[in-house]
Amino acid sequence: MKTLKFKFYQHKRNRFLKRSINAAGVIYNHCIALHKRYYRMWGKHLNCVKLQAHIAKLRNRFEFWQSVGSQAVQDICQRIEKAYQLFFKHNKKGVRPPGFKKVKKYKSFTLKQAGYKFLGGNRVKIGSRVYQFWKSREIEGKVKTLTIKRTPLGELFMVVVVDDGMHPQIKFTTGQIAGFDFGLRTFLTCSDGTTIESPQFFKQSLNAIKKASRHHSKKLKGSSNRERAFENLVRSHEDIANRRTDWFWKLAHNLTDQFDVLCFETLNLKGMKRLWGRKVSDLALRDFLDILEWVVRKKGKQIVYIDQWYPSSKTCSCCGHVLEKLDLSVRKWRCPSCQVVNGRDENASKNIQTVGASMVGLGNVSRSETAIAV
Repeated sequence: MKTLKFKFYQHKRNRFLKRSINAAGVIYNHCIALHKRYYRMWGKHLNCVKLQAHIAKLRNRFEFWQSVGSQAVQDICQRIEKAYQLFFKHNKKGVRPPGFKKVKKYKSFTLKQAGYKFLGGNRVKIGSRVYQFWKSREIEGKVKTLTIKRTPLGELFMVVVVDDGMHPQIKFTTGQIAGFDFGLRTFLTCSDGTTIESPQFFKQSLNAIKKASRHHSKKLKGSSNRERAFENLVRSHEDIANRRTDWFWKLAHNLTDQFDVLCFETLNLKGMKRLWGRKVSDLALRDFLDILEWVVRKKGKQIVYIDQWYPSSKTCSCCGHVLEKLDLSVRKWRCPSCQVVNGRDENASKNIQTVGASMVGLGNVSRSETAIAV
């Protein structure tokens, strides 16, 4: 599977797509209300098939609802069903049930098997109207789903999921494997001794964000000045996200060009956000790993995740001695067994590399090596 994203040309007919997104938001809220009412009356979960049949009847009654395709309505019901299943399964872990959403902030609708047709070139027919988009790359393979997304600025994008039928074989070109340790002070510490500092884009633009947010909060609610101030605030956030994403893509290509196998430790990012808050969100490790996984699949490389509970920081990378306790404030420690001084992040990255090598069948690699030939 491959996901492609294209931006629509600015045109007055795009208002029909925005109208469809608003209608999808109304249908979504109506489905949530039906779920809540059904559970309140009967104490049971509303079946997805029954909900789809009921919404199909209502759709014939309301003309505004007909601006959304039947495939998109079915997808809304299925997403709500999936959200409730996750809630019933993990409600003790803090997972909340799906709730109401503001129609103006509703983002997208998805078409699966029907409701769209590519006409060649950069044109696509959605419903009964033809739209143009920036075709930055060819759409190769079988189209599985097409999603129309709206940004807070009102721009429209088309996200296409394609089954290209390709299963790239893992191929080793550099003969190198590396372990990486994620940190708050240093974004990534590599097992070969190199460190990668994060630009911390949000921290760099924090003053601009505060200024834009302050201007927005002082404007009168409902006024055009408040709308313009809101657009400036959104543009500031989008600029940060775009710069961070660009840096992630360049870093992912750089790492996959150097190494064939990349090893990372599984982290509890939600728990880290509760402890360190905005700094973890600014580093956005999960977004980077999603991009890295895509580049790894494309280039035929391999990414390995070791166990979350493996004591990578407390284990000596030279002799394997494991400390009973190691405080977060300790950045260097001396091994009581072999007397080697270990830097916390460097030592953890070497241990992650060693465990990752054993998981991919390279268990004969010694602990002291920092770059391992495959």
